[in-house]
Amino acid sequence: MRKSLLAAAVALCPITTQAAPNVLLVIADDMGVDASPCHAQGSSLARMPTLSKLCAEGMVYDNAHAYPTCSPTRASILTGLYSDRTGVGAAVQPKAGNGLNDKTPSLFDKLDASTSYSAAVVGKWHLADQPRDLDHPAKLGVDTYFGIAGGGVKDYESWRAVENGKARQVSGYVTTEITDYAIDWISDQNQPWFMWLAYTAPHTPFHAPPSALHSFASLSTNSATIRRDPRKHYFAALQALDHELGRLLDSLSNAERQDTIVIFTGDNGTPRQVARKLNTQKDAKGTIYNGGTQVPMVIAGPGIRAGRTSQPVQVTDLHDTILAITDANGQTNDSFDLSPSFQGKKIARVATYIHAFGPKSSRGKPVFGWSMANESHVLIAPDDKALQLYETSDTGQRKDLFKTKPSQAETIAQEFLALRDEYLR
Repeated sequence: MRKSLLAAAVALCPITTQAAPNVLLVIADDMGVDASPCHAQGSSLARMPTLSKLCAEGMVYDNAHAYPTCSPTRASILTGLYSDRTGVGAAVQPKAGNGLNDKTPSLFDKLDASTSYSAAVVGKWHLADQPRDLDHPAKLGVDTYFGIAGGGVKDYESWRAVENGKARQVSGYVTTEITDYAIDWISDQNQPWFMWLAYTAPHTPFHAPPSALHSFASLSTNSATIRRDPRKHYFAALQALDHELGRLLDSLSNAERQDTIVIFTGDNGTPRQVARKLNTQKDAKGTIYNGGTQVPMVIAGPGIRAGRTSQPVQVTDLHDTILAITDANGQTNDSFDLSPSFQGKKIARVATYIHAFGPKSSRGKPVFGWSMANESHVLIAPDDKALQLYETSDTGQRKDLFKTKPSQAETIAQEFLALRDEYLR
């Protein structure tokens, strides 16, 4: 939808932060809302004091959605475009042709062209169609890159890192190594900065992190034991992420910390091996149901009040939000600036729109199609199957209104369909 059509009815307020605040975007890999300590479903599962503090101090988005797998989410944040326009509708697979075109204008291009910000990406990338295209971040405007070029690591303690187009082997816990690099880069900056910090945790392989990084008394290292029930190992990896994020924030001077906006989000839902044990969301990562798309999202920092909102938002919106915070040019039609919500005001987005398509991995049970969510309902449109409609409060998506209230469901579905057409116009 052309945003002017929506914005006409919404009084947007200017962002109220200090001039040129720093921005730290943190992306957790495979963390759904059911694993978040800031939400009822995950509040008793893992001690994450850093994230909990951010949620207590910032704006928590209770109706936030990402794409069902990591690559479309990253492409959408980077470009401000829906997957229909990026062409990245599923996790990028080697030579499958579903990577992000490196000619696509990016968030980093816009920051470089119209601001004084220095910027870097540290962590997971997973957007290049060709595994050997180690310069892919640079082609999309990233001046400094260090991290994991593909979808993950085989061993958290020994892995291949790419630094500005060159690969090298690293022996060291990946969450810590990524954090160390981010801390060093930030300490070298003498101007406002934007850091895209993309952890690979808690993505597989499920493992036992260094004991100093988590609170679990003992974790098995036996692969069969972990495979039977990986929950403790999954949450230990999240605790390690939280510990290291806290260490990064503590490394900032008090003045720098007070002038830094932190955005935290998951890139897709919780993996099936863990989600099926939690049983609070419908399905899991890789599907267009809540379990695949609903993620934790919080924004905290100067000019942002503490609170929660049920307004529908999606990861695509982080693109224009970051541009608004940094006073950069180049807003898009698919991304909606979230800064009005920093003071509890309405944003222009009416509903989220998530479309999953492309090559399917042989692992898991992917469900492709599209979904839309507003404050009251969620429409699910699986490929080659009938539409399904659920109330937003039905997080497990157990009561399809097409079966219980078909006439009402049809009316609501038509409203969603019309809005989708406008979004893609």
